[in-house]
Amino acid sequence: MTMDKILVVDDEPAIVTLLSYNLKQAGYEVVTATDGAAALSLALAQSFTCILLDLMLPKLDGMEVTKRLRQEKVRTPIIIVTAKNDEFDKVFGLELGADDYITKPFSPREVLARIKAVIRRAVPATSAAAPAPVTNRAIMTVGNLQIDQNKYRVTRDGHNISLTPKEFELLVYFIKREGRVLSRDAILNHVWGYDYASETRIVDIHISHLREKIELDPKKPRLIRTVRGFGYEFVGDSHA
Repeated sequence: MTMDKILVVDDEPAIVTLLSYNLKQAGYEVVTATDGAAALSLALAQSFTCILLDLMLPKLDGMEVTKRLRQEKVRTPIIIVTAKNDEFDKVFGLELGADDYITKPFSPREVLARIKAVIRRAVPATSAAAPAPVTNRAIMTVGNLQIDQNKYRVTRDGHNISLTPKEFELLVYFIKREGRVLSRDAILNHVWGYDYASETRIVDIHISHLREKIELDPKKPRLIRTVRGFGYEFVGDSHA
């Protein structure tokens, strides 16, 4: 059985050594890069299960690497590893298509948990076999939105809406639970696969981005309704 292969990208030797050791101990194959240009080249040439990507890199920064990989349709899960705690960097990274972020200093145990979570959630999108439908309906319709789960495509009146893999997964998760009020913790646990109460902000960020793409008026959302003090509800009988 082939081991999952992780690309670790960081220009700090101590961080590369720490991550490589712990990942190998956990049974992963590890490939490393110390600058963004090398990371981009490796990620385009080889197949990885997950990419751990530092933001502050020589030659190409982590944001640019993420942007170019997503432009090239590389769907490999990307976890941004950054010393910055600035929310702008986190939001921007997620907007470009990163799946998660970890702020330094971090514990190897947390990194392993995050990797397992994104790998588990990414299996349907990256499997070489035909993807299994998330529900019995491969194609779902909500108002004038059409969601094709086999092709991972969302359209409105025939026009393509570009969603990141995580945004697509989040939308399908909502549709499957139409009419239910979902807490941020529940969404985090089911869509991201882990439960860190301090990280529920990632849910709000992704929902904000999703609304910008699927709502006619994101400032007055009709599909994804905010339930103050608790979470969100998908109202499928609204007109998209």
